[in-house]
Amino acid sequence: MEQGNVAGLLLAAGGGRRFGRPKALVEFDGEPLVRRALRLLAAGGCAPVHVVVGAGADDLPPLPEAILVRNPDWCRGMGRSLRLGLASMPTHVTAAVVVLVDQPLLTPAAVRRVRAAYAGGAAVVTATYAGRPGHPVLLGRDTWPMLERYATGDRGARDLLRARPDLVVRVPCDGVGVPVDLDTPADLARVTPQ
Repeated sequence: MEQGNVAGLLLAAGGGRRFGRPKALVEFDGEPLVRRALRLLAAGGCAPVHVVVGAGADDLPPLPEAILVRNPDWCRGMGRSLRLGLASMPTHVTAAVVVLVDQPLLTPAAVRRVRAAYAGGAAVVTATYAGRPGHPVLLGRDTWPMLERYATGDRGARDLLRARPDLVVRVPCDGVGVPVDLDTPADLARVTPQ
């Protein structure tokens, strides 16, 4: 499988209820989280990069390097954003690396590791940190139809990963990123750029 057919998918549609505003607009280390995550996927070798937007979409900075996918039902949860983003991919894309907008300490090295596992034949790849699964997650196109069943409400691909461990390759990413979520302003104050 060619790594060149791997796209990036950034889920950035949520309203940031606990944060008090859409997290895509939150600044971390001098740039909006949406731009930082977009840069992460591009530097990891993903192309094209699609960004699913919803809450705060009209207030986003210009993102000319991304393909924006609007989710009018963003308030119904991440599952819909994941399915919309995957459905927006061109037919030549054979897999997508999925990241969340609120994890600013992921690195391009982690993206490259999951892409390399896909190039080695894996259908689904998840990064692990201290043995626990996290992002980035790579989903081969053959698995996308399965998400109609699993990616609902606030659930993304997690239930698919649990239900079909036979499809999943876990790639250790300790030392090449930290999967911390910025869910509240207190989280933002406590996390320092790396």
